[in-house]
Amino acid sequence: MSDTAPVSPGPQARPSGSWLRRAFDRPNVLGPLLAAPAALILLLLLAYPLVLGIWLSLSNAVLGGTPKFVGLANYIQLFHDSTYREAVFYSFFYTICSEGLKLSLGLGLALLLNRRFRGYRLARAIMLLPWVAPTVLSALAWGWLLNPQFSAISWLLMKLGLIHQYIDFLGQIWPARISLIVINMWRGIPYFAMGYLAGLTAIPASLIEAAQIDGAGSWTIFRRITWPLLLPVTTILLSFSTIWTVTDFQLIWTMTRGGPLNATQVFTTLAYQRAINGGSLGQGAAIAISVIPIMLILAIVALRTTREGK
Repeated sequence: MSDTAPVSPGPQARPSGSWLRRAFDRPNVLGPLLAAPAALILLLLLAYPLVLGIWLSLSNAVLGGTPKFVGLANYIQLFHDSTYREAVFYSFFYTICSEGLKLSLGLGLALLLNRRFRGYRLARAIMLLPWVAPTVLSALAWGWLLNPQFSAISWLLMKLGLIHQYIDFLGQIWPARISLIVINMWRGIPYFAMGYLAGLTAIPASLIEAAQIDGAGSWTIFRRITWPLLLPVTTILLSFSTIWTVTDFQLIWTMTRGGPLNATQVFTTLAYQRAINGGSLGQGAAIAISVIPIMLILAIVALRTTREGK
């Protein structure tokens, strides 16, 4: 029996590929590299305008002039500005009323459309029309409906005997304010309805069936099971919708341009009037920047709810 010579170990195998390929195989290198283009886009489109807006709000910048740093002078002036205070009031009034109506009516519509009936798919598709229609187009259509001379709504109310003359919906302070809230509600109900429909389909049917076997009524099931399970969806829907409503510009500018008598001014329309129409870039920027704390709080709430699922 012959002895076999021991095999000496060869040199260790080196990772194949160049150093660049080996670097790309490492998550701590590849991850930031893939995120870099998105971060650059956000930096150019969001961070730079934000920093520029903050700088303009701290200066006396005007169109065609050289800006000079004035500190908080623009913000102090806003607190003594009655038009700005009225814009703050209507911004909150417009947002709170619109969101309350959209939430309640959207939830009711979702509960209705969650049932199976003939044509329920068509009803869901038609429900989306106010949401997908362009804002300006919707505003123009509503402008005809609220026209002081040709208003279809006034004509219908007169036929029903509720009024005796056409109403100038957009030419009077409170009718204009309420009209804008109604239009915003009409546009936003489909967003809440579709969000709640998604939440309702995620609720296990076994929970509802068990509650029905135990003798629970429809209201008890909604209060004890359905609504608590829809709370995370509600927080997300309400947070994003509030952000969009606070920063709403197209609808109000197309319908009233902040009138009559600045009664429907909100942050965005007043900032546009002061900065673009009036030429005071510093004051317009200060009005726009004053909304950021509200939006930041809402964004944090939405992100935490999305991440934690609470």
